Amino acid sequence: MLRIRRYRPFLIGAFIILVLLYHVSQNSDWELSQSALYSSNKAPADSAAKDSLNVEYQPPQPPNPTSIAQENTQPTPKKETGIRIPQLKTSNEVPGGFGMPTPAPTVGKAHDHSAAEESHVAVKLPDRPVQETNDGEKPLTGSEENVEPTSTKEHWQKPSEWFPVPKESIIKLPTGKPKPIPTVQFNFGEESPEAKEKRVARLNKVRAEAQRAWSSYKKYAWGHDELTPVTKVSKDPFCGWAATLVDALDTLWIMGLKEEFDEAVEYVKELDFTYSAYRSEIPVFETTIRYLGGFLGAYDVSGGEKTKAGYKILLDKAVELAEVLMSVFDTPNRMPILYYNWRPAFNENPKRASTRSGMAELGTLSMEFTRLAQLTGENKYYDAVARITNALEDLQNREDGTALPGIFPENIDASGCNRTAQAATNYDNLSDAGKKQVDDATDLDEEPQGYTAGMTDRDSRNGKDLLDLNGVTKRELNRRTPPPRSSVPGHQPPPWKGAKNQGPPHDAQGKPANWDCVPQGLVAGGWGSESYSMGGSQDSAYEYFPKQYLLLGGLEDKYRTMHEKVSAAVKKYLLFRPMAPGNPDILFSAKVTSYDHTDQKLSYEWEATHLTCFLGGMYGLGGKIFGSPEDVEIGRKLADGCAWAYEVMPTGIMPEYSMVLPCAKADDCQWNKTAWYNAIDTEAAWRDEQLKQWEVNHAEWVQEVKMLKKDYAEAEAAAKARSEQKAKPKAAGNTAPKNPPQSGLNPGVHQGMQQDVDYHLTKRRFSEDNKIEVAAKVNKLEDELDLNNNIAGHEQHDQQQKPMLELHLPPEPEKPLSHEEYVADRIKRENIPPGFVSLNDKRYILRPEAIESVFYYYRITGSPIWQDKGWRMFESVIAATRTDIAHSAIDNVAITNNNIATTSTSTKDEEDESKPSFTDSMESFWLAETLKYFYLLFAEPDVVSLDEWVFNTEAHPFRRPT
Repeated sequence: MLRIRRYRPFLIGAFIILVLLYHVSQNSDWELSQSALYSSNKAPADSAAKDSLNVEYQPPQPPNPTSIAQENTQPTPKKETGIRIPQLKTSNEVPGGFGMPTPAPTVGKAHDHSAAEESHVAVKLPDRPVQETNDGEKPLTGSEENVEPTSTKEHWQKPSEWFPVPKESIIKLPTGKPKPIPTVQFNFGEESPEAKEKRVARLNKVRAEAQRAWSSYKKYAWGHDELTPVTKVSKDPFCGWAATLVDALDTLWIMGLKEEFDEAVEYVKELDFTYSAYRSEIPVFETTIRYLGGFLGAYDVSGGEKTKAGYKILLDKAVELAEVLMSVFDTPNRMPILYYNWRPAFNENPKRASTRSGMAELGTLSMEFTRLAQLTGENKYYDAVARITNALEDLQNREDGTALPGIFPENIDASGCNRTAQAATNYDNLSDAGKKQVDDATDLDEEPQGYTAGMTDRDSRNGKDLLDLNGVTKRELNRRTPPPRSSVPGHQPPPWKGAKNQGPPHDAQGKPANWDCVPQGLVAGGWGSESYSMGGSQDSAYEYFPKQYLLLGGLEDKYRTMHEKVSAAVKKYLLFRPMAPGNPDILFSAKVTSYDHTDQKLSYEWEATHLTCFLGGMYGLGGKIFGSPEDVEIGRKLADGCAWAYEVMPTGIMPEYSMVLPCAKADDCQWNKTAWYNAIDTEAAWRDEQLKQWEVNHAEWVQEVKMLKKDYAEAEAAAKARSEQKAKPKAAGNTAPKNPPQSGLNPGVHQGMQQDVDYHLTKRRFSEDNKIEVAAKVNKLEDELDLNNNIAGHEQHDQQQKPMLELHLPPEPEKPLSHEEYVADRIKRENIPPGFVSLNDKRYILRPEAIESVFYYYRITGSPIWQDKGWRMFESVIAATRTDIAHSAIDNVAITNNNIATTSTSTKDEEDESKPSFTDSMESFWLAETLKYFYLLFAEPDVVSLDEWVFNTEAHPFRRPT
């Protein structure tokens, strides 16, 4: 018999489920956001409604992925008023093409090789607002961890463009005969046999270290991005496309290692840029300078397909990679996505550039895409980067565009949308749900968590993060600053402060809102303060202005103008002379923060960072080609500053990040040890007050101890005297005391001691706690002096008495360090050289920037002094970084065996603690840049002459047009 009551809960549950399923099946809004976004196929564009400066588009529609070979068959969107591309400048078309440049004529004979440097030019810098306290700490960035490959193999597919540039609007390469440009290199004369022997010996040692590093990479990490030179395995922080191999190609060729070069080129054929087992995103900046620059540099130095061996594959691979990267420019304002999720699920959706794009990452793409355009004749590559330059030029020239006119903030809002204005304009058109989203939000700078344009409501509810980026950067995470929070794995964007589990905002019809926005150009990213420096996340953007001018043969004047404005601004706001023993005439570049978007109230960090060391070479190169002797002299002082920072450190290597003591006036900078001590210890006045208070406290303590000892000695003597009196033998026959003690105690002893104690406790002003402590000690003393009625027993007990206990004195006040003692102790513990205020990041990660500027100034001045500086740097670097198989980054440049005295009994572990520790990292730029610049410093001057070649920021040489 069926018992309905027993199964009632199950029947009710089943009924509810059926009702829910029915409503779901009938719900017309199921996947509404997806269907609304992808509602129809693209129609042909209405060309009559478009022009080269202002193009309107339909809302994004779903693309049909195509292969690289099908890129020319992409559909174009039809006209509508949803999204407007801001005005972008185009260049005037000049008949003719920009072909493969021919080698420039070699430098002829001139002055003797040992000639002295050019005469120094007087440099006038503004006075600096030197403050008494500036010992701030800078957060350290951890090294990039290895990434395990994923199991699902999914290939990139070229999507149709959402925001294509009409053919008539593509900015074309400047064409025509290159302008005459002043020479960069010194006219070297004939070399003496002695000088040549010395130079060649050094050259061979550099080559030997490069061969050693390359051989170990080949043995332990072939085909992977990097070698770990201690554990002898590999890691793949750059998509696993053999970063070290590609980055080192032109180095192998320049060093004459042709067999190794050919073997590497053969492996290049296997690289597949449509797939990565290690990254779901591509770090665009790093990939451009290392891979794209590496292919182009190797193609140029090897002669490419014109040689008998034929290296056309290098250009072919550059094109393959560039086609993948070109998708990052497919945004409404054509500003690039800097961390590109290549998987089709994300790649098919429309995208915007970041609101916090790093200046270096945004501005350091121009040389590579320009050179590719020159070699292929494809103007689309040049157009992509020319638009970035135009946007930066607009920002530089805009009144009140940046707080420091002429230079750019560390972070740039490249989205092209004024979000504050957008929110105010669109509010009235929102649905009730949309208005609630805006009303609940407290920060317009924060975006809905997990929301990316093209996501559905269900994606957001399920926690899907289409921006699952894992960024790797060159300059501050090993090379630069980390990507924005939303680009780093494990760091989601700040939660949207409205209702939970929301998808994208909705319009008045309840559908996902279109990407309408109030258009704007580039502006400072983020809210509040703006940071300006020549260091991490800004450096190479400025480096590319004069270099791009050279690469274009001087045919685009804007690059000269932009460089000259940067140079003037750096001199006005950033350059300073550090105070150091011997008063060296050197310069560094500071970091400045503006909190009100003006230059009226600036906060300075007097930093000396390894990344900023490129600045000497930039000033030297720009000063030579633009005819500015003052800039050449400034560059010399900057290069000398970094060489000085190497020489004064215990290991002979400059730290990653440190602070130095600035002089208020560059032309009046005398060493002042007192000022140096005050800079290291900014709390000197407080420390002196603490010391004075200690002196008072210590004097009181001394008097207290004296009185306690005296009082206790008196009490102890009185007690002992009474006990001795009672212990004397009694007359014969009289064995009993006249006055029997009570409770087994000797009344005389007890009462006498108590009277003494009471007297001293009332005489002295003891606290209640101290009174209790003294009384307890007296009671213990009584127990040890216990006398009973048995005289014989007492005598036996007296012989067995324990020694009297010592009085416990109050602890002595600890003496604080004086200002001088504190500074001396810190200098000793941290090994701070004179002139440095703090060593915030003591690592050396095989960086090239210092030797880069030394190389430039050897080639510019012809002085062998620079070779000697570079050689000392090389020997120090090799001594500190050489492992069993290659070379590793180290954790502390301020420690050596000389810092800690070892004895004959010192253990190996103790001796190892006195050496820098290896961090087991050998980045690809060690072979691509650092060892290349060391090699070229000792190579003959016409090997990669600066009058024929121009280096990208990864030291890949590109042919200059002639």
